[in-house]
Amino acid sequence: MYDFKLSYKEIMYEIFADLHVHIGRSKSNKPIKITAAKSLNFENIAKECVERKGINVVGIIDCASPYVIEDIEDFLKNGEAYEIPDGGIIYKDKVCIILGSEIETSEINDDGKTGSAHNICFFPSLSDIKAFSTNMKKHIKNITLSSQRANISAYELIDIVEKYNGILIPAHAFTPHKSFYGNCTKRLERIFKEKFNKVFAIELGLSSDTFLADQISELETRTFLTNSDAHSLPKIAREYNKMLVNDISFKEIVKVLKNEDGRKIICNYGLDPKLGKYHRTYCETCQKNLPNDPPATTCNDCDSKNVTMGVLDRIEEIKDKKNTKSPTFRPPYIYQVPLTFIPGLGNKTINKLLDKFETEMNILHKLSKDDIEALIGEKIANNIVQAREGKLNIQAGGGGVYGKVTTK
Repeated sequence: MYDFKLSYKEIMYEIFADLHVHIGRSKSNKPIKITAAKSLNFENIAKECVERKGINVVGIIDCASPYVIEDIEDFLKNGEAYEIPDGGIIYKDKVCIILGSEIETSEINDDGKTGSAHNICFFPSLSDIKAFSTNMKKHIKNITLSSQRANISAYELIDIVEKYNGILIPAHAFTPHKSFYGNCTKRLERIFKEKFNKVFAIELGLSSDTFLADQISELETRTFLTNSDAHSLPKIAREYNKMLVNDISFKEIVKVLKNEDGRKIICNYGLDPKLGKYHRTYCETCQKNLPNDPPATTCNDCDSKNVTMGVLDRIEEIKDKKNTKSPTFRPPYIYQVPLTFIPGLGNKTINKLLDKFETEMNILHKLSKDDIEALIGEKIANNIVQAREGKLNIQAGGGGVYGKVTTK
């Protein structure tokens, strides 16, 4: 891992960034993201990124909660972390923490009905996100909790975010619940109107990838992000981005997302979309994925329309391009199977691997089969290498259940 000293010389580095990590509890055990692990607090996330994941930039997206703001202020007093002028908090000169907030906006969908979508908003400084938090108290009933519903639209929210020097990114843009394409609109431009040029990146989500998203023409000029949406420490970096930067800071990340001054995403690392828990349409009556070709909207067994639309099916329904050719600037999308998905790997063995080889990225992408086999045996080493080479079977996920990896 690079030891960044913030020299500001024009030397470009490759770094790893995961820009969507939740906080489960504050350090004083106050609830933040109800569905996230209690061990997910601000300090533990920073340590996990440095010590086990190999992440250089992490976006923590529950920092507008007053309880989290208190934790950040305490964190900055410990002498190992400090804010920098270009935005972000540097921890142990190894990782830059970008302060963010996930906000659920109220939208009118294409049918004139009420919809809702998640937005991840990032800010350069603690003072900026504190001011944003104070403002959002007017629009959210409980600012202490994560991803709360605001009484404003994304069209209105983006102005508030900009007021406090922030950026807005549509989160997990295709999922059937709480996303723009999933339940609000066929086109983002209808939502953001003349402000659409301020949306220069979208988050694909675990059930989509570059090849699916590039079937929508309005996204051809937007940067694609692959982030973990982690609800536990082990889930951090199950998806991440390799970026080319001059340094680690909020300012540099914004340049990456805008493809400015040579900063860019080199490649997206993400799950095979079939592993995502909303990839295929799911019949709530039969409790199974629909096997028919996308777009599937009715169960072929019981004729029920009580289905949860899958990402694959939704994109097939709304796409406006005949081919999936990506724009020339689009980086490669590299499938990865996180250690927690690989058959035969339990927590004990994963910890053994991490203790020996330091980070999950080393294990998934760099180590030889011989190195892995020497520690944990041939069978599991084969599974890791086959996952790396895309040779394992994947049973598609749907209806809120993750896909499953099996050996052939």
